[in-house]
Amino acid sequence: MDQIDESSQARSLEGFTPLLSIHEACGALLMILVIIWTSYYRDGFSWKSNPQLEFNWHPLLMTIGLVFLYANAMLIYRTQRNVRKRRLKFTHAGMMFFIVLLTVIALVAVFDSHNLASPNPIPNMYSLHSWVGLTTVILFCCQWVAGCVSFLFPGLQGPLRASYMPIHVYFGVAAFVGAITSCLLGLNEKAIFSLQDKYKTFVGEGILINCIGLLFIIFGGLTVYLVTQERYRRLPRPEDDVLLSR
Repeated sequence: MDQIDESSQARSLEGFTPLLSIHEACGALLMILVIIWTSYYRDGFSWKSNPQLEFNWHPLLMTIGLVFLYANAMLIYRTQRNVRKRRLKFTHAGMMFFIVLLTVIALVAVFDSHNLASPNPIPNMYSLHSWVGLTTVILFCCQWVAGCVSFLFPGLQGPLRASYMPIHVYFGVAAFVGAITSCLLGLNEKAIFSLQDKYKTFVGEGILINCIGLLFIIFGGLTVYLVTQERYRRLPRPEDDVLLSR
């Protein structure tokens, strides 16, 4: 019986490793291209002493946190399927908390770059990018708090956890899609504002921005596929319920 179960699980996981490898390669390339863009084309990084360069922390940290790390945090139950459930839960929650910290720094950077701009400050929260982005951040933080209460609080009954799980998964994926959408809107906004008419002439920076946008779409699509495929789910183990009741 165990051999049949193992054989069935192996068949259900067919294609997972190649897709995951492509997924991680796209994520690594995405971060490298964002670093090249912000370092080479946007002149690097600073803090409040140079608000224009302080802005560059915003796209970099959002890409690392709300895109790459968020994707891997959602996939951790599928990539680390042999690790005990209790450890996975704390790792997942810890990654989410680290993403919150990166997001806060990224938000401080963008608000500083607007408010400290000289000679005239730049208005905040007027664009569709900012509206979608802030909505995504709020949803992400609510997800993290609700997940910690639901899955790490030892006194919560199993049926309540089970009933909340589909909601947690749905809104987790929704927040990730919102993050990808916000990144695409932000890229387009930055390209139009910074390059202006040069964007139409296929300058190097414009082509790089477009390539980054395509990678966001590919990486996001692969993430959603891997997260939502039932056949890639981690199979429950007998010790899971015991571990979660402690």
